[in-house]
Order: sequence, then C-alpha cells, then structure tokens
Amino acid sequence: MEMISIEKELRENSYPGRGIIIGKSADGTKAVTAYFIMGRSSNSRNRVFVEEGEGIRTEAFDPSKMEDPSLIIYAPVRVLGNKTIVTNGDQTDTIYEGMDRQLTFEQSLRSREFEPDGPNFTPRISGIMHVEKGIYNYAISILKSNDGDPSGCARYTFAYENPKAGEGRFISTYLHDGNPLPSFEGEPKRIAIPDDMEEFASMLWDSLNEDNKVSLFVRYIDIATGTYETKIINKNQ
Repeated sequence: MEMISIEKELRENSYPGRGIIIGKSADGTKAVTAYFIMGRSSNSRNRVFVEEGEGIRTEAFDPSKMEDPSLIIYAPVRVLGNKTIVTNGDQTDTIYEGMDRQLTFEQSLRSREFEPDGPNFTPRISGIMHVEKGIYNYAISILKSNDGDPSGCARYTFAYENPKAGEGRFISTYLHDGNPLPSFEGEPKRIAIPDDMEEFASMLWDSLNEDNKVSLFVRYIDIATGTYETKIINKNQ
C-alpha cells in the first residue's frame, strides 16, 4: 500500500468525521495513537476532551447548550493493563469490559454495530494497542452498514503485528462530507509517524478543517517501559 501524506489527506477533506491513527514512531521506541472529533451541528461542536484516569472522555463545553448527549458523550480512550483502547463511541466500554472477561477485541465487538443515526449510520471505528515487555501490536476495527442499508452489518478487523517504525494507519468514519455521509471504505490508510509528539499533534490539528474540528488527542507510549505522554487540543477553551 502506498504511503500517503496525512497532512494532505486532512487538508483536502472538510469532513472525515472522527478519525483514529495508530502506529509506531520513526525511531521505533514509541507506540503512537491519535483520535480527533469533528462536528457539523452546534451540539456536536459543543464538546471538549478531558482526561479521566489513564484515558479521556468527551464532555459538554457549555452544559446549558447540550441538546442530546447520546452518541457524542463517551470515553474515547481507556486503558486496561497493557492495552490502550481508542474508539469513536461508547464501544470503548464494550471492548474494555469484554477484554476484562478474557474475550478478544473482535469478540468484544460482536454485540455492537454501526450507530443508529440514519440516514448516515455512522460506522463504529475502534483500535486496540497492546504494549508488553518491549513488544507492540495493534488492531483496527470498523463496523459499518451494508452500503447504507441498516439491515446488515459489515465487520472488518485489520491486525498489525510488529509494526514498522515510522509507519501508522489512519481510519475515519466518513470518506468526505455529504448528505447522507458516505462511510469509510477499504483498508486503513498507510501514513508516516514522526518521533516528535508536539510536532505531530500540531500538524494534525492545523490540517483539520477550521470550521468543523472540535478536539484532538495524541499519545506516545514508550514500548520498553509503558510510560506515556499525552497531548490534548480543544477548539473550545
């Protein structure tokens, strides 16, 4: 698969929706993830990321303007031992609880499907990072309607063992803006991952559409020790 420029990819797409990036830093020492949210409605845009334990959650920036918390208030990132879970919805909790009961990533998601927000039927995108004793693997999942038909759910999981240094994968909920919004298609896209977290976070944030971007989370995990650094950027301050 050809490596694409994530900067160009985001700059040329006004509305990829929500996106997950997972990979490994160029020097091979860090497991890297990023998650961003965007919004077209005032309800979706009225959000911020806040830290919660070792993860994050979304919350209303102005609680008085919150119209409907369903589908937009959730914990995108949770940590279960040596596993970091990143998703675009409350399936974070489903994965956490399932894996805590010794289910696999895929088995945990069997009870879920795309979001009930017709006519978009937003895909549920999820990632799992496993860092243990200097070994790092990750997987990415997408649960989507059958080309907009909610009578069926298509389930795809992409697993990456011993990922290459300096490379990552990017998946988003939508291909681009539209009515209804077209779901992401194909494999997660291959992108470059730099060593510098601040530089990476700034590039991603600056590349997202100014009107639609809401929040960004970036984390670099030391593969040898499991310690991590986190960067959160919120448009609402």
